[in-house]
Amino acid sequence: MLALLYPGQGAQSAGFLHRLPPHGVVASTIEEASDALSLDVLSLDSEEALQSSVAVQISLAVAGVATARRLAEAGIEAQVHAGLSVGAYAAAVGCGAIAFADALRMVKRRAELMERAYPKGYGLSAIEGLTEAQIEALIGTEGAPGGGCVYVANVNAPRQIVVAGSDAALDAFNDRAQAAGAHRAKRLAVSVPSHCELLRDACDTLVDYASAIPVGTPKHLYIGNRRARALYRGDDVRDDLATNMRYTVRWFDVLTTIVERGATLILEAPPGRVSTDIVHAAYPDVAALAAAAFADDRFIESVKRRIGDGA
Repeated sequence: MLALLYPGQGAQSAGFLHRLPPHGVVASTIEEASDALSLDVLSLDSEEALQSSVAVQISLAVAGVATARRLAEAGIEAQVHAGLSVGAYAAAVGCGAIAFADALRMVKRRAELMERAYPKGYGLSAIEGLTEAQIEALIGTEGAPGGGCVYVANVNAPRQIVVAGSDAALDAFNDRAQAAGAHRAKRLAVSVPSHCELLRDACDTLVDYASAIPVGTPKHLYIGNRRARALYRGDDVRDDLATNMRYTVRWFDVLTTIVERGATLILEAPPGRVSTDIVHAAYPDVAALAAAAFADDRFIESVKRRIGDGA
């Protein structure tokens, strides 16, 4: 069974859309996205443009869908789709639950709401070496460190936790985490406090906006962010997309669900590599490849070879 993963905000780097393989299906996907949003999508991945969450989230959605379509054109069809945070939108397109143009408009609205709610002074930190329980205990030991609360945003691996909050709170928490034994505590390239109660009002607005967007039954398995389980109804997929900005992403549980369902080959869309590394570490018997690690068609060739070898 083949699974395709789509990365979230923080994976981006300047020029990543321009580094996608120069194939017709990739170019047509970018053109379709530009037409749907009435803007030049290829202008969104410059270092300056990527300072905006709107540009980042749209670009990631486009890269994910372009990759799924490039694989499909080569006769490679994923049976399972899952995306971290905004990556869920590309996953919903890839599994056939939502039209690309509708997903893009929803992504744009999502990012605008997040940015409007917290235009500056907030973000995310990645903490490595502490468990979720240790992070939660550390959050609760001294009330609101650094002038604000810190929240568990992503559980990417058993000892790789992302927390959200204000800049001051995160800087103070990073120091406390390292003092408590964390191997690393580092701010991420994300300028909004994703996946926590700080985005409750923005989430409610997006839920209202999404109610008019058609979302159908997935043709392939779609694994949701919040509960890390397969969602079979369009309404459930819509809810997962509209609300994931507010709730903790249980990404390691998602990866575990995919493995337990029998995935033998896990692919990660560009520009992500982190999920591939997590799979390698936690599930070494499962083959995992990151498209961003390959140039041009070497990714396609490697996938076909793995499939031919029975991966």
